[in-house]
Amino acid sequence: MDDDDFLAELFEAHRGRLRAVAYRMLGSLSEADDAVQETWLRLSRSDTGDIDNIGGWLTTVAGRICLNMLRSRRSRPEEPLGVHVPDPIISGASGIDPEDEALLVDSVGLALLVVLDTLAPAERLAFVLHDLFAVPFDEIARIVGRTPTATRQLASRARRRVQGTAPEPDADPTRQREVVDAFLTAARSGDLAALVAVLDPDVVVRSDNGALRPGKLLRGADEVAAGAATFARFGATRPVLVNGTPGAVAVVAGRPVSVAAFTIARGKVVGINILADPERLRGLDLTSLG
Repeated sequence: MDDDDFLAELFEAHRGRLRAVAYRMLGSLSEADDAVQETWLRLSRSDTGDIDNIGGWLTTVAGRICLNMLRSRRSRPEEPLGVHVPDPIISGASGIDPEDEALLVDSVGLALLVVLDTLAPAERLAFVLHDLFAVPFDEIARIVGRTPTATRQLASRARRRVQGTAPEPDADPTRQREVVDAFLTAARSGDLAALVAVLDPDVVVRSDNGALRPGKLLRGADEVAAGAATFARFGATRPVLVNGTPGAVAVVAGRPVSVAAFTIARGKVVGINILADPERLRGLDLTSLG
């Protein structure tokens, strides 16, 4: 094995972790892949003889690339405002696809990614690298150009935002699926009383319909129950796992038209994140649907 083959093999051993870091940083599967590819290019151009910890070096480089991508994203005035749902990872209802296991370590749900989207780039980096991947603050500080103490404060602010906004989901997947099925059954039948019964009073629904159609944000059980009649128009809904938790794909004429990720807490639906952007749906891997 020559040096190039050895380096490529070494990088592949870390690819899953790097992609998981980039996905949490960016909330976009395509951008995460771009960040991982750029990390490989930088490794291939570097003198690896000076690298003591290849895994830490790669994570640091990937983090810096993602930070720059986030800052660039925020500086683009043409970026659409409004409701945005990060890229979901779809698996069959029976279990997570093996190739997605590394991406979904720690069961990062769409609800968490939605909250991460509200953080400043440096806050997001500090939280993701430290709280989710145990990277020391000294190393993160070098990426964001701040002192370790200031970096710790970035992570602390981000942590408070996450803990105060992202609900802690129920742990039992069977019970989660029962609640999701009850919601879908009530929505299809138009049973408002049954819908309200399964919804948390403060439930929030986000619907990302794409750049050409305004997204929707619904709050409260009554408003969400009234809007849930939309589900009755769908030809069918298929049970799936969305980022490792029970969800549903709506199908019309054999074509997926939306993906819904449910957050279940205390036996109630506390949040639904819906991706209905036709362009982004075409880019998702929905082979698990058959």
